[in-house]
Amino acid sequence: MQPSLAFPQSLAEKYRPRKVADFIGLEKQRRILAKLTAHPFASAWLFVGASGTGKTSLALAIATELGAEVHHVGSQQCNLATLETVVRQCNFVPLSGGFHIVICDEADAMSDAAQKYLLSKLDSSEPVPNTIWIFTCNATDRLEARFLSRCRVLEFSSYGLNGNLVGLLRRIWQAESNGAPEPNVDRLSREAHNNVRESLMRLELELMGADGEVSE
Repeated sequence: MQPSLAFPQSLAEKYRPRKVADFIGLEKQRRILAKLTAHPFASAWLFVGASGTGKTSLALAIATELGAEVHHVGSQQCNLATLETVVRQCNFVPLSGGFHIVICDEADAMSDAAQKYLLSKLDSSEPVPNTIWIFTCNATDRLEARFLSRCRVLEFSSYGLNGNLVGLLRRIWQAESNGAPEPNVDRLSREAHNNVRESLMRLELELMGADGEVSE
């Protein structure tokens, strides 16, 4: 059997949900954020949870549904200079005519100066028009209480995800394996501690190890 997985696109990217409703698990988070996409408003959000629980992917799905102009601040780049540039850009009307969405990954690594700069931007003092801020982090212990108080905090967890994740892995295997024998996806997800990204990487290895060569 020849697996149909086409590299260099990873399974995590190929099967990344594009809409809030498409995410597995995260029921409360999906309900809340579905209301945000239905009735968007300038606001700040903090997605907190372990790596691989869908924080950044969900932020991108919100941006896709809103047709927003995205400003993605990567890990270790959330400093004062970067944020000043982003704020200047967000003061212009978005190209889409709708909203700007600023996604700041690993916000707990941002500098003290960056946190202090954001305080007035995230409340009514110097708000940035038509802008939704979404910060992600694994833990909040390095974030100032004043910063946290300006964000709507959503906890992300893999708790209770196993059944949904196993179903997803089976559907992907059926789509990608051209009928190769299915591995023990239940054990695979447990060994990955229900981390969706890690589970998909483990499934990639199973596909690459299946009989036949991976298609180009």
